[in-house]
Amino acid sequence: MTIAEEFSEETLFGGKLRCLQPRQGYRFSVDAVLLAHFLTPAPDARILDLGAGCGVVSLILSHRYPTASLVALEVQPRLAEVVRRNVAINGLESRVKVIEGDCCRIAALLSADSFDRVAANPPYYPTASGRHHPETERAMARHEILGGIGEMAEATAFALKAGGRAAFVYPAAREETLLGVLRRNGLALKRLQRAHPYPGMEAGLVLVEAVKGGGEELEILPPFFICQEKCGPYTMEMAAMYAG
Repeated sequence: MTIAEEFSEETLFGGKLRCLQPRQGYRFSVDAVLLAHFLTPAPDARILDLGAGCGVVSLILSHRYPTASLVALEVQPRLAEVVRRNVAINGLESRVKVIEGDCCRIAALLSADSFDRVAANPPYYPTASGRHHPETERAMARHEILGGIGEMAEATAFALKAGGRAAFVYPAAREETLLGVLRRNGLALKRLQRAHPYPGMEAGLVLVEAVKGGGEELEILPPFFICQEKCGPYTMEMAAMYAG
């Protein structure tokens, strides 16, 4: 099978970023784009992309923060190879390091307290939920087959410097689960925003930013709307995230 047959190529920021992703298997969605824009690193930050998938979060962050350095950690071998290809076709080899490995073994892969920021897009669903084949790439990315929010929160707390910040995207229906896991791992909630498919619809996603060893202050941001209406076009804010 040729690369063209196995992968499709998406573009972001008016063609300034190219992103290969499997035609069959895991493909990035709007949640990754939201996450990459929710994180607010300093210009020279060292950022960990935890559960990198095809690497789109690392690509967006590297474009938005051209002096930041990134590590993309992905457990699935084929997806880790996709990240490497995406880093190469965008000329980012000097700034984005790709590591194939399990966040449950993060101490063997990365140094403790070594990142300023973490972006985490954990699997959303318990292993027993829904109908899926547990060995498929998509199922392992979306279900807690290889570990879930608990393991990712532990890995985040390990990797972050004291005072470092992490951003997570997660289903709004499991918001309490997310917040409880963050607290148990010493990650204090600082910002929270719920993303709605369109006005009048309940939130589908929640975006949170937490600080390692932080205090209790919390900012609730206004709701974010992805589309203008049901089956309608993106809102101006969402379209701007794709356009850069």
